[in-house]
Amino acid sequence: MSARVLVVDDEAPARDRLKRLLAEIDDCECVGEAADGHEALKACAALEPGIVLLDVRMPGLSGMEVARHLTTLKEPPAVIFTTAYDEYALEAFEMQAVGYLLKPVRKEKLARALLHAARINGPSLARVAAAARLEPRRQHICTRLGEQLKLIPVEDIYCFLADQKYVTVRHAGGEDLIDEPLKALHDEFSPDFVRIHRNALIAEKHIAAVEKVTEGQYAVRMRDRAEPLQVSRRHAGELLRRLREGIPD
Repeated sequence: MSARVLVVDDEAPARDRLKRLLAEIDDCECVGEAADGHEALKACAALEPGIVLLDVRMPGLSGMEVARHLTTLKEPPAVIFTTAYDEYALEAFEMQAVGYLLKPVRKEKLARALLHAARINGPSLARVAAAARLEPRRQHICTRLGEQLKLIPVEDIYCFLADQKYVTVRHAGGEDLIDEPLKALHDEFSPDFVRIHRNALIAEKHIAAVEKVTEGQYAVRMRDRAEPLQVSRRHAGELLRRLREGIPD
């Protein structure tokens, strides 16, 4: 069976070159192309490619972030990055055994990469991003609606609320469930989000008010949300410190 390949690059000449090379390689088929990250996610959902040739640097949704979102699919495609990055990025890809091709891509190396294409998980991609001095923090949170992917801008998120296995994301467009540990979300977004409870992580910029309930007990009201969120005694000190530091003199 031929490998079904999706080509993703924001530059048309780069996409055309990859398509020409794929046409010359046995047992592979270019099933489509995308010019940006959002198009790539839609194409993956519609076309179900087995392999994605993915440019690392693209405006908007970067290749690294696209790859992390693709890992949430039930059957994610293998990803081979195409990059013109320096030695730090290449070393990071190699350390995490992530497939990559250095631009301009050569036919022989492309054929070899397709033969050895493998799937990779989200934590490995996050380590690659950090080691390669790329932006390790996502700009969107991804949730699944069947096999469709929905992207929620992080700047629109009010809070993450954990409940057993899942986490509820409350945001400007409503609520969605994701399957990610609250601790991992805290580690990734802690510069702008603060833990107020073992089950709650909130966006500092969306805090409307902090109310004192009883001695040592507080509750937070978020913008556009009527119900308050309880602050545990353990996390109250950190919340109040962060808010004090954010108040101008």
